[in-house]
Amino acid sequence: MEVLCFGVEPPGLGPPHRAVGLIFSMLLGVWSAQALEMSVGKIPFLEAVNGSTVMLPCTYSSCIGIKNLYFNWQFNDNGTMQKVCESTIASEEVEPNVNVLRERVEFVGKNHHNNISILLWNITFEDGGQYTCFGRNPKEKDKNHSAIFTLIVVDELRVVDNTLTIMIASAVGGAIALLMGFMLLKNFTLFVISKLEEKNKECLVTSSGIDNTENGLSGSKADSKPTPKKK
Repeated sequence: MEVLCFGVEPPGLGPPHRAVGLIFSMLLGVWSAQALEMSVGKIPFLEAVNGSTVMLPCTYSSCIGIKNLYFNWQFNDNGTMQKVCESTIASEEVEPNVNVLRERVEFVGKNHHNNISILLWNITFEDGGQYTCFGRNPKEKDKNHSAIFTLIVVDELRVVDNTLTIMIASAVGGAIALLMGFMLLKNFTLFVISKLEEKNKECLVTSSGIDNTENGLSGSKADSKPTPKKK
């Protein structure tokens, strides 16, 4: 029996074996790209106050679409998984008939934009824990996937101390204001210097004209005396 190891060519395996391995790898890549994926968002946890109402988000995606997608929500009750709700979605954009198995739970996803989120009303400390959003797609040969969302129930939300943030913001603001003041002072100084230089140039030109007049040079306004005639 021959064993194919992708990435390393065993002795004696020719081009046909490499071609088969390449095709198999491509098929695996296509299959993984089509795989069902469940998502609870970029932040998979929520801290909420006792007695409030919260939403547990979940969406699904599949490159080849769905057909009779089965999904459910489960709650991890001290190691025992308890179903919260379940249903089957015939196809995209079809609103499922959801079977809710837990009190104070409402299905709000409606399957719009592949949304299968649920709402928990009047939560208690017993509702805190891990919730799993599970899906199985028969169109992908029952490919399944799940995502976990953690709910943390507290007496009251913690007050965030913004003192350090305010200090940093004040320091940055002060530095920016100082820099702007320095730039304005610099521009004003350069403006005054340029005006003084222009005035000095005008004074030099005027002074040069006066000197030429006093010295009786050509072009000056000094009266020229006629040459005396010989007797």
